[in-house]
Amino acid sequence: MAFKKPSAHVPVPESPDRLFRDLPRRKHPSLYDHQGQVLRTYVTEALDASDVALQLPTGSGKTLVGLLLAEWRRRKYGERVVYLCPTRQLVSQVADEADDKYGLSVQAFTGSVKNYTPSAKAAYLDGNKVAVTTYSSLFNTNPFFEDPDIVLVDDAHASENYIASQWTVNIRRSGDDEGLFYAVAGVLKGKLSDVSYARMIGDRSSFEDMTWVDKIPSYKLSEIAQELQSVISQNIRESDQRYAWSMLEDNLAACQLYVTCSEVMIRPLIPPTWTHRPFAGAKQRIFMSATLGAGGDLERLTGRTNITRLPIPEGWDRQGIGRRFFIFPERSLAEDEILDLRRSLMRKAGRSLVLTPTNEAAESIREDVGSMLKFPVFTAEDLESSRSGFVDEEGAVAVIANRYDGIDFPNHDCRLLFVEGLPRATNLQERFLMTRMGANLLFNERVQTRVLQAVGRCTRGLNDYSAVVVTGEDLPAYLTDRRRRKHFHPELQAELEFGVEQSSEVNAATIKENFEIFLEHESEWEEANEIILEARGNAVQEPFPAMGELSSIVKHEIVWQQAMWGQDYPKAYEAAREVLGGLNNSELRGYRALWHYLAGSAAELSSAQKYADLGVQAREQFKKAKDAAAGIPWLVELAHGRDEPPTADEQDDTVIQLQVERLEAYLQKLGTVHNRAFSAQEKKIRDGLQDGASFEQAQVLLGEHLGFVAGKRETDASPDPWWQVGDVVIVFEDHANANPSTAVIDATKARQAASHPDWIRDHVTDAVDARIIQPVLVTPAKKAMPGAQPHLMRVAYWGLDEFRAWAEEALVTVRELRRSFQEPGNLAWRAEAATALVNATADAPGLSVWLERRPAREYLEETP
Repeated sequence: MAFKKPSAHVPVPESPDRLFRDLPRRKHPSLYDHQGQVLRTYVTEALDASDVALQLPTGSGKTLVGLLLAEWRRRKYGERVVYLCPTRQLVSQVADEADDKYGLSVQAFTGSVKNYTPSAKAAYLDGNKVAVTTYSSLFNTNPFFEDPDIVLVDDAHASENYIASQWTVNIRRSGDDEGLFYAVAGVLKGKLSDVSYARMIGDRSSFEDMTWVDKIPSYKLSEIAQELQSVISQNIRESDQRYAWSMLEDNLAACQLYVTCSEVMIRPLIPPTWTHRPFAGAKQRIFMSATLGAGGDLERLTGRTNITRLPIPEGWDRQGIGRRFFIFPERSLAEDEILDLRRSLMRKAGRSLVLTPTNEAAESIREDVGSMLKFPVFTAEDLESSRSGFVDEEGAVAVIANRYDGIDFPNHDCRLLFVEGLPRATNLQERFLMTRMGANLLFNERVQTRVLQAVGRCTRGLNDYSAVVVTGEDLPAYLTDRRRRKHFHPELQAELEFGVEQSSEVNAATIKENFEIFLEHESEWEEANEIILEARGNAVQEPFPAMGELSSIVKHEIVWQQAMWGQDYPKAYEAAREVLGGLNNSELRGYRALWHYLAGSAAELSSAQKYADLGVQAREQFKKAKDAAAGIPWLVELAHGRDEPPTADEQDDTVIQLQVERLEAYLQKLGTVHNRAFSAQEKKIRDGLQDGASFEQAQVLLGEHLGFVAGKRETDASPDPWWQVGDVVIVFEDHANANPSTAVIDATKARQAASHPDWIRDHVTDAVDARIIQPVLVTPAKKAMPGAQPHLMRVAYWGLDEFRAWAEEALVTVRELRRSFQEPGNLAWRAEAATALVNATADAPGLSVWLERRPAREYLEETP
C-alpha cells in the first residue's frame, strides 16, 4: 500500500525538561540540574512573555536547553520555530549535536534560499521540524523565514553586527566599493574639516590614522541628504551594499554617518528591528547568552524594550567552565623570545589555535608556521563546514583573523590557544563612541563578553582545559589590570591572578616547563589548580558602575530611535530628554554628552518642519553637550550652531583635546603591559636631542611623544621638523650643531626661518587654513648679523639648552600620565592629561603663545 498512515498524536509533557526523557535516541542519561532549573523556570515565569533572555555559561549545555525549548514549543503548540546561530559552522554544529547527542531531528538551512530542498522547506513550514539557520537568513530584505512563531537567538551577546547588518551600509575604500567610496567622499568634503577630509582620502598608514574615526553631525547630514542619496544610488550598482541601502535610503535623518581613512559607515544608532516583520511579528523571541549584562545592552543590540530575564542557575555565579592556564609572555620576554616561545609551545601541543585582530597579522603567522614548523595551516573558511581536517592532524595550526566566537574546539581537539590582541570596537560606531565620545562605560560589558568568548574557544565543557597565551597591544593590559579584573567572574579572576604570577620575572624555559606540567594534567598541576580554587573562593565579582542607570534609560533610547525612524522628531526630542533625566552618574558624562547632542539634533530637525521654537532648544542642547563632557573636541563646533564661530579660548581648548586624543592613541600603541617600548622611545629621544646629527629626528619623535603630528621633509627650502595639532603649527629651524661660542645667525638663516609658515601652507595639506603657524629658531647662538634682524621679529627664539631642559620636563610629564592611562576615551584621564600638558607648556596653544612672546630679535645681540 503506497498511502501513508497519519502520524499518531503523542501527548507532549508539560515542561521541556520532561520532554528530554521521551527522546529515545538521546545519548545523555539525564539533564544537569541547572539545565532542568532553567527549563522549569521558563515555563513558570516566561511562557507567554514576548521576549525572554536566559543566561548559561558556555559549555554548560546551553545548546541543549535551547533545542529542548524549541522542540517542546514546536510539539506542544504546533509552532514554527527558527533557531538562529551566528555562523554556518555553528548551524552545522548545532544540527549535528541535536541528532548525534540528543536524538532530536532538526532541519539545518545554510546558503542560498534557492538551494533549500522542497522537503526541508516543507518540514519547517508544516511545523514538523525546528529550523536551524544563521542570523543573516532571517535578517535580510527577502527572507524565506517570513512568519516564524518563535525566534530563538543563540549567542545573543554576539548578535549586534549580524542583526544591525540589515540596516548598515559599509563602503570600503578598497575592492569593489572603491569608486563608491570616493564618490561619497566628494559629497562629504564640505562637511568635514580639512584635516579630516585629508585623512579620509590621503595615503595614511600611521597607527593614529588607522584608529581615527569621525562623524558627520546630524544637521550637516540633513543638508546633504538628497545629494548623498543620489550619489550612493547611482554608484552602488550591483554592490552587496545595495540591499542594506534600500533599508536606509529614505531614512538618512534617523542614521549616523561615520568616516575613517578606509571606510564610510551609515547606520542607525539602534537597529530598527521593529520594522522587520519576521523578527518583530513572532509570538516570542528567546535570547540565549553566556552573559546578558545588567546595563540594558541586550535591548540596545536587539531593539527590544521589554525583555524578561531568567535568573542565573544557582552556583554558576562562581563556578566556571573548564580550566585555563594563562600565559603572558610580554611580562618577561623580549619580542624575539616570544616568537621562539610560540613555536616551541606549538610543537609541544601538536594542535593549536591562533586568533588575531587583522588579516595581515594572520598571514604573517601562517607564513612563519609553514616555513618554521612545517605544520598544515587552517583558516576560518577551512573550518566552516567541518573541523575534522584540523582535528585529524597530529600537528596543525588554525589561524583565524578578526573572529573571536563561533570556532569551538572541545575535549582533546585543541589544548593551546593564542590570542594575539583583541579589538575593543568591532565597528565604526563603537569606535567613535569609545574613543571620541568617552562613552566607554556603555561598552564595558560588551567588551568583557568578547574577551570571555575569545579566551574560551578551547574550553567548551566542564572537563576541558587549555593554555591561553595572550599577546598584542590591548588584550594583555586589559586582562592583567587589577582595576578591570575585579569585574570578571571569580573563576576568571583566579585564573588570571595565577597566570600573571607565573608569567612575571621568569624566563622562557620556565614558561615551557609550566606548560608541559599543565598539558600532562597530573599531580603537579593538581597542586597548581588548588591555588586557583583558593583564589576563586576569595574573589568577589563587582558590577560595573552605573549599570542600573543604563538599564533604566534603554527603553527611552529605543523610543527615540523609533521616533527618528518614523520622522516624528518632536517625540524623539522628548525621548532624548527622558534619557538625559536618567543619566546622572559622573562616569556617564560622555554618554550624557552624546544624548544632549542627539536631543539637539532631534530639536533642530523639528524646527526645520513646523516647530520653529525648538531651534533655540537645539542650540541649548548642543551647548550642554559640550559642557557635559569637557574633553570631547568633536562637540565644540556644535555648541555654536551653524553661523556662530567658537571663541579663541574654545578653539584653543579644542586643539588641546585633539592633542590629548592623539596622546591616547600613542600610548595605546606603545602598550601598557610593560615599559620596554615606552622606555626605549624615551631613550631614543633623550639621546638624539644630545647629538647634533640626530637632533632633528629626535625632535620629530618628541613631537609624537607629546601628541603632535610631527613631520620632516628633506626638500629644497624645507624647514626642519614641524609639530601640528588641529589648526596650530610650530615649525622649527634648528641650529643644533653650532658652536655656542662662535655661532652667529646670518641673514640667510633668519630669512629661511621667517619663510617657513609660507612653506607649511604650500606643502602641508592639513595646515592650509591653520590659525597659528609659529616659526621658531632653536640655537645655542647669542648673536645675529645686522642683515638678519628684520626677519627675526617674525621668528621665536629658543635656546638649545632651554629646549633640552623643556624637553626633559615634557618627557617626565608624559611618563607620569602614562602611569594612570588605561584606555582611550577615559574623560577623567583626558582632563588630567590636558592640565598636565598646559602646566608643562607642552600643549600646542600654550607653547605657541609662549614662543610668540620670544621674538628672536630681542634675544640675539646684533654683531658690529
